[in-house]
Amino acid sequence: MVSKLMDTNSVKIIGEIVTPLEFSHEMYGEGFYNFEVEVPRLSNSVDILPITISERLIVDMDLSVGCVVEIYGQLRSYNRYVDNVSRLVLTVFARDIILLVEEDEIEELLKDPNEIYLDGYICKPPIYRTTPFGREIADLLIAVNRAYNKSDYIPAIAWGRNARFCEKLLVGDHIKLWGRIQSREYQKKYDNDKIETKVAYEVSISKLEYIENDNNRKDL
Repeated sequence: MVSKLMDTNSVKIIGEIVTPLEFSHEMYGEGFYNFEVEVPRLSNSVDILPITISERLIVDMDLSVGCVVEIYGQLRSYNRYVDNVSRLVLTVFARDIILLVEEDEIEELLKDPNEIYLDGYICKPPIYRTTPFGREIADLLIAVNRAYNKSDYIPAIAWGRNARFCEKLLVGDHIKLWGRIQSREYQKKYDNDKIETKVAYEVSISKLEYIENDNNRKDL
């Protein structure tokens, strides 16, 4: 079952732990913890990504702040209710974790530290736009099936030629995509003029493939 799940939602990230482990919840007697990992980008900036991990995977493992880890898993979504409003929350659900200690190994692995592959369906009409500088962008929401009739709803963003392609996609279209998970700060303004800085997570698409067999659309 695990291998089939990983066939449609697969993540690999390498980075430095930047927050202490914090207990999240318990399910069927199994405890889960949250922490954040700083993953470098080629542009010399970083992404700060949330991780959820089972206590079973971290027995006798030192995961203190400053440790470098390699994590394999899936990008999961769930709804959190705040002030009676449902918000989509994303986390990397770890299936395996490796503590890295060799400097040469870390340096080599950090050349490609952030990879994700998704196989899912368009579940919201894509939003295509151009920036003030003329850059083309398309925002997508992808539903990826999970076991027990559950799905993860994952926001993604495409650029340039990929954005123009995504503009033509319809709800229900089947796509595969490759890219990286990115964190992005934004500011939310409230009615009382209070401004709060928040963090959004999304998949930045580097490559995508339209699966034509599902509905035989020919108009892309």
